[in-house]
Amino acid sequence: MAVTFTDLHTESGLESLEEFLFCKSYISGDKLTRDDIKVYAAVLVNPGESFPNVSQWYESVSSQLSASFPGKAVGVRVGGQAAASEASPAEAKKAEPEGDDDDDLDLFGDETEEEKAAAAEREASVKASAKKKESEKSSVLLDVKPWDDETDMKKLEEAVRSVELPGLLWGASKLVPVGYGIKKLQIMMTIVDDLVSVDSLVEERLTVEPINEYVQSCDIFAFNKI
Repeated sequence: MAVTFTDLHTESGLESLEEFLFCKSYISGDKLTRDDIKVYAAVLVNPGESFPNVSQWYESVSSQLSASFPGKAVGVRVGGQAAASEASPAEAKKAEPEGDDDDDLDLFGDETEEEKAAAAEREASVKASAKKKESEKSSVLLDVKPWDDETDMKKLEEAVRSVELPGLLWGASKLVPVGYGIKKLQIMMTIVDDLVSVDSLVEERLTVEPINEYVQSCDIFAFNKI
């Protein structure tokens, strides 16, 4: 819900701000925000002891702004508000453009173009980072060993390739002699690192039923980042 302060250069306006700041350090939350700066700009001077909550808040904002702008100020005065308050209501209404009230402060107004651009840039950066992380891949050469020389290596390879997972792509393969008439299957696979764990693939898919009818064990022969 929007919070609006009106005529903060008048006593009635300061009274509404005084009531709002009761038991509060800042306009929004517990830290200095843009809301404080907007309201601070509309309060001409520190109202003093007559409005203790406003006075304390005003000094707090002033001290933080002074730290942000260490240059020596010579002091300036901005006219307009006081003159407007002294004019008759009819004259003030006539002089003021319709739909324009400089003293009404909407704390939840539209973002500026700069703020929108900054937000869009942050969002694009987050998306680019996430996309980059998801696209990281690895190339893995896997040694798949059969139980003995009587294992059907064609069915063994078919069983291995039957495993399908998001982020897993099987590649080229070949049979490599081990000894005593036994051959092992060397098969290449490409994985998306965030989606596929080689250890889980071996322990939960390649060496359990029904594939373990053909596969005795699996070992990583080579592992390279793409």
